[in-house]
Amino acid sequence: MTTTSPPGTRATTATPLASEADLTLTVSAKEHLTDNVVRLTLTHPSGADLPAWSPGAHVDLVLGPDLVRPYSLCSDPADAARWQLAVAREPDGRGGSRFVHEHVAEGAEIRVRGPRNNFPLVPSPRYLFLAGGIGITPILPMLAEAQHRGADWQLVYGGRDRSTMACYEELREGYGERVSLRPQDEHGLLDLERLLGAPQPDTLIYCCGPEGLLQAVQEHCADWPAGALHVERFAPKSPAPNAPNTRDEPFVIELARSGRTVEVSAGQSALEALEAAGVPILSSCREGTCGTCETGVLSGTVDHRDSLLAPEEQAAHDAMFPCVSRAACPRLVLDL
Repeated sequence: MTTTSPPGTRATTATPLASEADLTLTVSAKEHLTDNVVRLTLTHPSGADLPAWSPGAHVDLVLGPDLVRPYSLCSDPADAARWQLAVAREPDGRGGSRFVHEHVAEGAEIRVRGPRNNFPLVPSPRYLFLAGGIGITPILPMLAEAQHRGADWQLVYGGRDRSTMACYEELREGYGERVSLRPQDEHGLLDLERLLGAPQPDTLIYCCGPEGLLQAVQEHCADWPAGALHVERFAPKSPAPNAPNTRDEPFVIELARSGRTVEVSAGQSALEALEAAGVPILSSCREGTCGTCETGVLSGTVDHRDSLLAPEEQAAHDAMFPCVSRAACPRLVLDL
C-alpha cells in the first residue's frame, strides 16, 4: 500500500523490529462481500481491546515465514473489540490473497502486526473520495470520520460491475446522495474530467484503486494545489516514461546509533544487506508500497524507487524504503 501525501504529514522514523504491535488474533468471522472479496473480523482471544487506529491505517497479516501482506482496516476505529479487513482474490497476485481465501478459516488464529497509517485523513472542510474496486476499503472509515467532523464530502466509487463492488448496498443505503456508485458496465469509466477538471477550493482528494485509475487521477490533478491529492497504491507504480536510468552500484550504509557499517552489493537490496548483518527492521511487501520499512536518512542522497513518497518528500532525502531504494552516493548514514 502506498501513498502520496502533502508535505509535512509524514512522520519519518526508523522502524526497528520492536516498535510494532505483534498480536495473535482470532478470525471470529469470515464473510463473502462479493464473489471475489472476503471480509475478516479479527478479535483478541482473551476479549481484550485492540490497539487504537485511525482511518487509512492498515495491518500486516503474517501468513507464513515469507508471506506477509498489508491490508487496510475498514471497520469502525471506535470499536476497540474488533478489526475488520477485506481481501480481494487476485489470481495473478503473489499468493497472499489466495492464501486468505483458501486457507484462513473462521476460528483460526492469525498473527497480525500493526496498525500503521501512511494514508491519514488530513482535516479539511471538503473531501472528494474516489475509489476503484477493492480500493474502497481504506475509504470506508474515512467516510464515517468525515461525516463525524461535519465536513462536506462526496464519494465516487467505480468497479467492473455491481457484483464486484464490496459494500455496494451498504454505501447506497447508509449515505444516500453523498455516494455515487458507478459500475463500469452501466456507466463506463469514471468521468474524471467532470470531477477534477477545475480545482476546487479547500478540497482534498483521496483516491485508492487500480494503477490505471490512480495514474489518470494524478494526471487530472496536475493543476490542483500541491498537497490536495492523496493516493494509496496496492502495487508499485509504473516508472515515469522520462525517468532516468538507474544502476545498482554498491554502496555503504553507516548505522548512526552504533557506528557500524554495512556494505550493500550490486543486485542486493539495502534491506537484504541490513538483515544479513543482523539489523532488525520490520518489512512486509518488499516492493516499496506498504511503508513498513521506512527508515530515517541522516546523511547522503537516496536513489528513491518507492511508490510512497511525493516528489517534494523524495527531494528532502531524509527518509528511504530500503526494500527498494538505494544510494545515489557512495555512503548513506541511516537512523538505525
